[in-house]
Amino acid sequence: MRLLITGGAGFIGSHFIRYLLQAYPKYRIVNLDKLTYAGNLDNLRDVEENPHYRFAQGDICDPVMVNTLAQEVDVIVNFAAETHVDRSILEPGGFIRTDVHGTYILMEAARRFNHRRYLQISTDEVYGSIQTGAFTEDSPLQPNSPYAASKAAGDLLVLSYTRTYGFPAILTRCSNNFGPNQYPEKIIPLFVTHALEDQPLPLYGDGRNVRDWIYVLDHCAAIDIALHHGKTGEVYNIGGGNERTNIELTHLILNELDKPASLIRSVTDRPGHDRRYALSDQKIRALGYRPRHPFEETLRETVRWYRDNPAWWQKIKSGTFRHYYDQQYAGRW
Repeated sequence: MRLLITGGAGFIGSHFIRYLLQAYPKYRIVNLDKLTYAGNLDNLRDVEENPHYRFAQGDICDPVMVNTLAQEVDVIVNFAAETHVDRSILEPGGFIRTDVHGTYILMEAARRFNHRRYLQISTDEVYGSIQTGAFTEDSPLQPNSPYAASKAAGDLLVLSYTRTYGFPAILTRCSNNFGPNQYPEKIIPLFVTHALEDQPLPLYGDGRNVRDWIYVLDHCAAIDIALHHGKTGEVYNIGGGNERTNIELTHLILNELDKPASLIRSVTDRPGHDRRYALSDQKIRALGYRPRHPFEETLRETVRWYRDNPAWWQKIKSGTFRHYYDQQYAGRW
């Protein structure tokens, strides 16, 4: 199989590339990434000399670049996206461009070169918030942020292609990921690195928002199953089965680092903050998926990774991240 992985220098994409190279050593992978703030080639230093791997810097919204690479492969897996809710509130335009128009450019290229498979990586946030129970793949889409709306629009475009053109697409929607190499705007790496520096941990509202957590390698395994065994035109939810409130998660991090709870600072809640996410993932489980990484064990391993690899995140937090962080939280304390 020859694959174009878009957004492969990001957190989940880089783990998936490494996963594929280990699981399928004969596969050939081209990694297309724009290297925006969250794209980091340090995430892939250990595979950059692999003869079956190649990196290309570029934008999925550039049809010339996309078509040039798409003619070399027969599968596209699209991780490329603007993904952070807070950033989408500040600057929604880039999310619409990448998550909707970029998806269109990729699918047109896949159609042009008669690809055998297109896999769109999406998110549970497209469903909105749920008080009780869990979303199924048939639940209505009710996004509550510009980020979630841009992903929902991309999802609907993908599904329209499968129905209109018989396009060979599959769509996955996953719960919150965590693990090494995650950009430190997300809650786990943000709070871990802040605690390591004895900085305040900005906890939104009352901290009772609930998220379902999945270790990134379990997500990679589920994508593998969907890619090889999923049915064209289907949506597959991917869950971890680990619901935690944000305040619970924060205390787990502080306890692992032996840091005081006094580091927690309540900040004004963000607009449209979803209260709870939960997914029913019976469809992907019917294909053989099972999460294999216990939450608290892998959370401890993740915390230790950031503790033991300060050079990776200190370089990030000393750059453009610092300007964004100051802009985001100014006046909220």
